[in-house]
Amino acid sequence: MKSGELGRFADTSFLILSSLASGPKHGYAMMEDILKFSGTQLEPGTLYGAITRLEKRGWIRALDSEERRKPYEITSDGATALKKQVETLEQVSSVGRSRLQILEGF
Repeated sequence: MKSGELGRFADTSFLILSSLASGPKHGYAMMEDILKFSGTQLEPGTLYGAITRLEKRGWIRALDSEERRKPYEITSDGATALKKQVETLEQVSSVGRSRLQILEGF
């Protein structure tokens, strides 16, 4: 299997919350950060659609700004959601590792 054939982890909400966990950012800065830490290139429509959904859920909020680019920050509810997502991914990863060990035994 060639490198990259499986693709990249790309749950957009998880990626946005992870980006904002390091501090407020505007959309373009989030796209750059997400590309850097995950290798996932989000399209602007995908990013801003997810931002709208996350705002409606109360997981992120827009900050007041005089600049053209609107910065966003993660809320306490968003941090709680991110923590739960990380815990779930850690559990799934642990199961995957243990099952791979079983496969390697054959």
